[in-house]
This record gives sequence, structure tokens and C-alpha cells, in this order.
Amino acid sequence: MFPVRDFEGRNVAVFGLGRTGIAAAKALAAGGAHVLAWDENEDTRAAAEKAGIALEDLGRRDWGDIAALALSPGVPLTHPSPHRMVEFARTVGAEVIGDMELFARTINTLPEAERPSVVGITGTNGKSTTTALVGHILKKAGRDVHVGGNIGDAVLGLPAPRPGAVYVLELSSYQLDLTHSLTCDVAILLNLSPDHLDRHGDMDGYLKAKKRIFANQAASHTAIIGVDDDYTRGVCTALMSAGPMKVVPVSSGRALSRGVYALGGKVHDATQGHAELGADLSASPALPGRHNGQNAAAAFAAARALGVNARTIAQAMKSFPGLPHRAERVGQKDGIVIVNDSKATNADSTAQALGCYQTIYWIAGGQAKAGGIEPLRPYFPRIAKAYLIGEAQDAFARTLGKDVAYDKAGTLENALDLALRDAAEGGRDNPVILLSPACASFDQFKSYEHRGDVFRALVQNRLSGPERGAA
Repeated sequence: MFPVRDFEGRNVAVFGLGRTGIAAAKALAAGGAHVLAWDENEDTRAAAEKAGIALEDLGRRDWGDIAALALSPGVPLTHPSPHRMVEFARTVGAEVIGDMELFARTINTLPEAERPSVVGITGTNGKSTTTALVGHILKKAGRDVHVGGNIGDAVLGLPAPRPGAVYVLELSSYQLDLTHSLTCDVAILLNLSPDHLDRHGDMDGYLKAKKRIFANQAASHTAIIGVDDDYTRGVCTALMSAGPMKVVPVSSGRALSRGVYALGGKVHDATQGHAELGADLSASPALPGRHNGQNAAAAFAAARALGVNARTIAQAMKSFPGLPHRAERVGQKDGIVIVNDSKATNADSTAQALGCYQTIYWIAGGQAKAGGIEPLRPYFPRIAKAYLIGEAQDAFARTLGKDVAYDKAGTLENALDLALRDAAEGGRDNPVILLSPACASFDQFKSYEHRGDVFRALVQNRLSGPERGAA
């Protein structure tokens, strides 16, 4: 944690006391602000008090003396309607900002020679893996690196900035909506597909939030942009035409005349106008599939922009352990590989996982998102059988119809047991039991992490003998 002094001696409301809110309250208090902290959830308030945060009900006080509202990223800013705390702040002219903005202002007050480097990563899918991979590469390269933001530690809970340090930050669209002053030395936009539209209103609002990652970049900075979807391809074209920064396109699945791309399981660096082999992803077991090709290409480009040589990057990718709940191999039994991809909460994410394997016993379901699993139809031939759980099981069953055999398992435990039985009896080569729900988790679990943790525990419980827990 490091002090935020931008509001020294002034009153700052902090609303939403989860991971980021508690860190923001502590950082503001350490910087001399008078913090007025509140959360509408009783359990969350109790946890904040336990963490040493003094509480004050922001709904029962006069806001006339409040200089700013530090808002949790999960609280609605504009859509479907502004939260009442946002309305209170706007009524009195108080700034509405987030923890990332507080971080940015703190960095911006430092003399230029003392400022750390900042790598920001966003996108609909892949940003957590890419963030972790960039951090891993930089650590292997001997850099003083801190990874956090929307993944791991809240940004204001990371170690204080010092010269030569690198902050590698995952940035959600919610966080970017609340951020105005952040300058990324390297900014990555991986991809964009419809998601969080209830929060941003429509795709234009969602895209506008994501594009904030490039705000404040200058000629000395680098923008790395995926060009495998129409939205981000348009952003890349616009920035290459008019942006002051260096722009590096990245792709997975097609060669680029200039940029970094993954093709045939290898990363190629064509930033100098001719392609050179950068890394062989077949030696990186935690980076399977085309989607991880894009993640790896973006991470490669980011590390090169920070001066890391290609050989060091390739070696680091080999030892990358991956992330929990993202194509995580959690067990193996009698040749059956079991994969926890609980982070796949929409069809686009699940498509990436389905594209990695040929014989899949698929566990899917939960709280369905718009569009359901119809976009996954091209992957149906890979699915030996599906096991449907949660609120979405009936709707998913209708989509699968007669094209894919399925059981309505109801619960994750039942689904795993049925999948283990069928995979063992199916007589097919290289079977994979894949939890990749294409759904939110909140009908049966607290979060996708909770869902994945329960699945991992169930798998470990079912495995026996010398292969127990192998991954």
C-alpha cells in the first residue's frame, strides 16, 4: 500500500468496500484524507471494520463537504442508471473516480525520472492470462514488477512506486470508466465482443470505455492491439492513422506484414517488417489454443517494447504456470484429462476452450448471458456429450437439440460423475472433461472462482491411485 495525497485534508467518500475499496480507503487515509467509507452489504461492512476501516453511512449525511467519491468499479456509474451515491456526488460537484485514477494521480506527481513504467491490459477475453504472462516474463527478465488491478491485489495495495519498477495492470471496462489520468507506457487491447452491455448501454459505450486505455499516450509509448475482430481492428486502424504512439497489431491465426502474430503454434515477430520466430508455444503447456496465441503474441510485443530480448521471452513462456480457472488442468485419470475453465462466463470464452480439444465431455450452464450457446454451434462436432447444470440447462438443452447428446445433470457434482463414467466407457482417444460453463455462476455459486474451486475439490475427491492430482 502507498499513500494517495491528492485529497490531503479533504473529505473523500469511499463507496463499495470490497478488495479495491478497502485498499483505496487505506491509501487515502495514509495520504491525509478524511475517509468516509460505506457499503450497503452488512457482511462487507463487517469485513471492512475488521480491516480497520471506520464506517459512516453515506446515505444519511450531508454531502456538501465531500470533495470526491471513490467508487467501487462494480457500482453502476451510468447504466442501467447511476447509483444514488453517484447522484449525490454529482449534485454537489464532487468528482467520481476509481482506485485506478487515484493510482494514476499518485504516479503523475512523481518527478519523471522516478516514475515507474505502467503496462495496462484490457479486452473482453484473455486479459487476466495476458496480464499474468507479461508479469511472469518481466520477473524472469529480472525486472522489479508488480501485478494487480482487476486481477490479484488491488492497485493501491501494491508496493509503493520506485524508479525502475513496472506495474502490470489488468483493467476492466468498469475501472476504465472511472479513470482519466492514467498513462500507460504500454497499453494492450486484446479483443472486443458483446459483454457488460447492461453496464455500458450498448457496444459503443463498451468500446468507448475500453479505448480509454490509450488516453494520454504519447509518441514514446506503445499501443498493442488485437486485429482479429472488427471492433479492435477499427481501433488499430484509427490509431495507426492518427495516434501519436507506436502501434503494434497482434493476431492469432493469420500472418501480419508488420506486427506480432501467432500461427501454427509459434509466435512470429514482424515488427521490423520481416518475420522472425519469437517463441514456440508447443513448449508452453499453459498456453493451449488459438486464444492463447493472441495472449502470447500480445505479451511478447509488450515485453519487447520494454526492452526484453526474444530469447528471454521464449524461455519465460515455457515456464508460465497459467492461472486458476482458465484452461487449468486439475486432474488426470486413466488417460482422461480434466480441465477447469470456470472463468469462461460467456460463449466467446467457452469457444476458446472448445477449440483446444477434439473429444470433449462438456460441463456447461449457470446463469445464461445474452445469446446463450448458439454461437458455439461450430464446435458441437467436438463434443462427445454435454452435462448441463443450473438455470440455463433447459435453454441449453433446446439449443443442443439432436445435434449433441446431453444429460440435464442439475449440479456440478452430478455432472462430473456422469462425465467421468461416460469418458471412461466411451472408448475414445484423448478424452477431456471440460468445465467451461458459458454462463455466470451466481445461480449456484458466489463467483466463478468459487465454482472452479468446488470443481477442483470434487475432482480431487474422485481421483485415486498414483495419478491422483496429476496436472
